[in-house]
Amino acid sequence: MIKHNKRFLLLTFGIAVLLIGGGIAAYSLLVQRFLFLENAPVGTQLVPQDALLTVSVSTDTAQWQQLQQYGTPETRAVLEKQLTQLRQNLLSANGYNYEKDIQPSLGETFVIAYLGSGTSTSGREQKQQPWPGIPFNQSPDLIVLPMANPVQAKQLLDKAKSQKVAQVVERTYKGVQISETQKNGVLNNSAAALGRFLVVTKNPKTTEQVIDTYKGAASVAATPGYIEKLGKIDAPTPFARAYLNVPSLTAAAAANSTRSRSPEQLADQEQRQGVATTVTLEPEGIRFQSVSWLKPKSERKYKVKNTANRLPRQLPANTLLALSGGNLAQLWQDYVQGAASNPLAPNFPANVSAGLQATLGLDLEEDLLPLMGSEFAVALIPASEDMLKLPENLQPLPTLGAGVVLMFLSSDRSRTEKIFQHLDNVMETRYQFLVEKTQLNGQPVVNWTSPLAGVSATHGWLEGNIAFLTLGAPIASAIVPQPPATLIQTSLFQQVVPDRINPRNGMFFLDIERTFNRGNLNLPELPSEPKSLLQAIRAIGFAVAINDERTTRFDMFVKLKKAIAPSASPAPDKKPSTPSSPKPAQTPQTPRSPSSPSP
Repeated sequence: MIKHNKRFLLLTFGIAVLLIGGGIAAYSLLVQRFLFLENAPVGTQLVPQDALLTVSVSTDTAQWQQLQQYGTPETRAVLEKQLTQLRQNLLSANGYNYEKDIQPSLGETFVIAYLGSGTSTSGREQKQQPWPGIPFNQSPDLIVLPMANPVQAKQLLDKAKSQKVAQVVERTYKGVQISETQKNGVLNNSAAALGRFLVVTKNPKTTEQVIDTYKGAASVAATPGYIEKLGKIDAPTPFARAYLNVPSLTAAAAANSTRSRSPEQLADQEQRQGVATTVTLEPEGIRFQSVSWLKPKSERKYKVKNTANRLPRQLPANTLLALSGGNLAQLWQDYVQGAASNPLAPNFPANVSAGLQATLGLDLEEDLLPLMGSEFAVALIPASEDMLKLPENLQPLPTLGAGVVLMFLSSDRSRTEKIFQHLDNVMETRYQFLVEKTQLNGQPVVNWTSPLAGVSATHGWLEGNIAFLTLGAPIASAIVPQPPATLIQTSLFQQVVPDRINPRNGMFFLDIERTFNRGNLNLPELPSEPKSLLQAIRAIGFAVAINDERTTRFDMFVKLKKAIAPSASPAPDKKPSTPSSPKPAQTPQTPRSPSSPSP
């Protein structure tokens, strides 16, 4: 009897040890899972990992009012119309009032997401998409509303049943109640309360995907590198934080593309992971801080080289557009590789190579790119009236009123000179241009002049081994030998081109106000929608750098026009905007059960 009791005690003790050990292990896993995901935007823990685009958006009324002050009256009216339609489709059609029913208990952010064509939009919306499978021009496929507590989320879900605006059909999936509203026999929305989150989708299958994610399937928040990369572009009060799933996006595009891709090209796209962006509203416009990265074990790696700081100093202050980079040859090779495997990228490299060979007798890969392995810059510079004056015996053709300049730091000056001599011969013998060696501001240059005087070009050298070629209006005098005032010294350039990224691998600058909106150039008339959008923008600046072998950092600032006075009729019952403050240090807490994820 004693031996039996001892065996029983030993067995009981062993079972207890196993249970305690298993409990500790399970507790540890839960702590790791939910504390890890706490740094992700609230609600992204419920978005399926293969979503194309996931965006966390602020609910702060002050920021929304600021957003509505940007642009022109026309663009503000378009934004207001889109917001009104979204509210009507999502809320009013199902008997909800945002201010009364949702806002009082809504969290600081909400999440929207777009999925692939398989479970996203209805057939009616699918037909309206310009790129089937990529529905970014439609209302989101998934909306996650974080409420104050699970009771409020459930009450909001149940309220739809008491409304007479739509028919409600209920069903259960994996123990979770789903409410689907229909009107005239057509599905409006499918919704479920998951813990303190109210989830609304446009497709029942999407709702089931979200429930699967809620119960343990991979989410966007658990994507390798997602939380880490977002941390690198954090901001005190972001208006939005977005994540673009590159493999899912290219797969959706490829499924609807006629372009065939080899297994090697497919494998190349699979090495990319995603792009994360933080959007911040500032007094003069909108700032985008972004990072893109490859998968942790990708064979593809970036070359860490950030040396695109010299040539922008050679551009005059009145430059309209400027693009610079650290290595033109590498940029072209990367584009060729990416365009072949990316169905979203224009696949024109073969046409460029063939065109150069046919028109100029030059091989891009053998003759030009070997000379362009360092800095380069391309710019659009307006021509003054003095520049456009021609001799009386020449009748000018209509011109753009500006010229384009290409500069590059040559790796072999003598070989570059031979290329220039070849071009001189081609332009003179094949195209009957007048080719003339001359002096410009004390510097030797070569001019090409068209017989019709509508096109001209100049090539030569700037300080060091900087080769240049201008085309279009005669603008060479603006850069030779050195402009008296440079683009990078202007206040507009300094405002819009992000200086947080320095040194750079490249930058982009566009003065939209002077290039498009003032009508200074002889440009073709734009369609009404793009024209209206451009009229709301003053300038755009962009900067990029290679952080490491698998990470690229790039920022953009869009300087916008603003309303003279704020809107006179703000929406009622809005939450007051509170100033940001440093987040207190977090202490580990007992994690919630898997059926109630911690944000």
